[in-house]
Amino acid sequence: MTNDSLLNKINSPADLKEMSDAELDKLSEEIREVIVDVVSENGGHLASNLGVVELTVALHSVFDLPYDKIVWDVGHQCYAHKILTGRRTRIDTIRTEDGLSGFPKRSESKYDSFNTGHSSTSISAAYGIACSEITKKEGAYTVAVIGDGALTGGLAYEGLNNAGRSGKNLIVILNDNKMSISNNVGSMARYLSRMRIKPSYLHVKTRMNRLQKIPLIGKPMTRGLKRFRDWLRNEFFGQKNNIFEQFGFDYFGPYDGHNITQLRSALKAAKRKHSPVLIHIRTKKGKGYELAEKNPKDFHGVPSFDIDTGEPKSSSKGYSDVFGEYLCTWASKDKRLCAITAAMSIGTGLSNFSKKYKDRFYDVGIAEEHAVTFASGLAAGGDIPVFAVYSTFLQRSYDQILHDAALQKLHIVLAIDRAGIVGEDGETHQGIYDVAFLNTMPNITVYSPSCFKELEMFLHKAIYNTDGVAAVRYPRGGELYIPEDYTITNKPYVLYGDESADILMITYGREFSQCCMAMEILDSEGIRVNILKLNTIKPIPAGAVMSAKKYKSCYFFEEGARSGGTGESFGFELYQSGFSGKYNLSAINKPVVQAKTNSSLHKLGLDSEMIANKIRNDIAAGKRKERIVSSGIKSR
Repeated sequence: MTNDSLLNKINSPADLKEMSDAELDKLSEEIREVIVDVVSENGGHLASNLGVVELTVALHSVFDLPYDKIVWDVGHQCYAHKILTGRRTRIDTIRTEDGLSGFPKRSESKYDSFNTGHSSTSISAAYGIACSEITKKEGAYTVAVIGDGALTGGLAYEGLNNAGRSGKNLIVILNDNKMSISNNVGSMARYLSRMRIKPSYLHVKTRMNRLQKIPLIGKPMTRGLKRFRDWLRNEFFGQKNNIFEQFGFDYFGPYDGHNITQLRSALKAAKRKHSPVLIHIRTKKGKGYELAEKNPKDFHGVPSFDIDTGEPKSSSKGYSDVFGEYLCTWASKDKRLCAITAAMSIGTGLSNFSKKYKDRFYDVGIAEEHAVTFASGLAAGGDIPVFAVYSTFLQRSYDQILHDAALQKLHIVLAIDRAGIVGEDGETHQGIYDVAFLNTMPNITVYSPSCFKELEMFLHKAIYNTDGVAAVRYPRGGELYIPEDYTITNKPYVLYGDESADILMITYGREFSQCCMAMEILDSEGIRVNILKLNTIKPIPAGAVMSAKKYKSCYFFEEGARSGGTGESFGFELYQSGFSGKYNLSAINKPVVQAKTNSSLHKLGLDSEMIANKIRNDIAAGKRKERIVSSGIKSR
């Protein structure tokens, strides 16, 4: 930034109040430069943030935060908001350990009114805030910013349905960029497309609001004009009322979401209504960075990249790629095999499948609940549906997995991507809860591969050799260390290491790599251990429990929630079998904030160094206890 930079003068939203529209336009350009620079270094959500810069500037110039409240749906588009709310000098720390979160976070700033991370929650949350006692007392406004992609989520309509006729100071901004993460699908996307090409008559609405305030004649004239407007709509536009008006909202728009003057005018008009208003704006995802404008899907969530070329600074094959390749291979052999995604075809590795097998590819939009019940219907009809979904988003379909799939013993396959620690996206996106909630359900089998070959094997087993619901969970990124002498097998469990040892490490999935490296560290120190690797983690193989029973000390290391996890279940079954040794469980018992995955694992005691320390220290403590006991006996 140069010395005459406007951004350097912004320390809070109040600093925008006296700026002209031209200055706010210049400020928006400066913010874009900062966002591109920071994301190119730290990775993060780029296209979505670039698309809402003018909107963010307009919101902060018109509303009085923190008295007024803004709820950002999903929240991955909050970077400009953070820059304008006192966090400008720390924006280079976003998504880094001990830095700013990549999502709104109430504990981080008084300007963040609600934590978000998952889609379609903003309207319900904003309506709750608008109804709250403190907001009512202050006469404050609450704004929900929601994208057109998030409108494929049913929760958004539950919020609209409850809020529309409430009379509250609630303003919903519909950020219409024609995309979620993948291209938008379904009826709502088509509906918004029709509205985009007929904006002219809708701009009359703002002018009518002004007319209404003329003494004596204003209100009667407004009523007459509204009746005329409705007749015009019906005769020439083929619509009586749009869907948002039917929910009870006053509808303004569509407006150019990159035009500061239009945005500020619309926001000020909405404030004067003192009742629920929906403002429809059109934006361009990736605005201002040519590469992102041309390929917004590829620049939705990105690792660090070269600004000039847009290429990632590093790349390697990941589990998602292997999953996609496998599914394409077997889809060519089996016409029953179909794939489902909830607006995540790229992230889950289904891009090629979507092109090769269009008639068997279903993108249901951001609607994980629907995806599972839809998959159950496909299964009831004889297909083999595979729902590819991030672990954190699978949480949204708990009831559907239980009620519509598991209880009916329908054969659907859950390909659970991003299982375990995901790193910089932080606590709302960690994939650490799926094992715990799947453990509560009947008729479900869960596989957890530790390498690419095992992923292919267990996908095959899940699709063709498993009854009921089958889940295969795998981590973000590529495969880790697997010892050369380890034999890959599709058996439910494997013992690997020194079979004469009296110490056993038990684990599954990616954590197997950490345990193998820890075993080599301990072996170099003369400490002998064995590893029990679970390939099937639900149900726990009976043979695995009986194998563990003979060891004096068992250590379970789990990259997932402690409460309800596999380690807790294994320990219970182990003691039920008559085990009399020591059982120690290392798992996750708190939310995991943003950091590099390796750093998080270290802090949680789940990397090779901390695993080795745990066992080494326990052995040393045991020896000290023996010496104390022995010394006591001798003194007597």
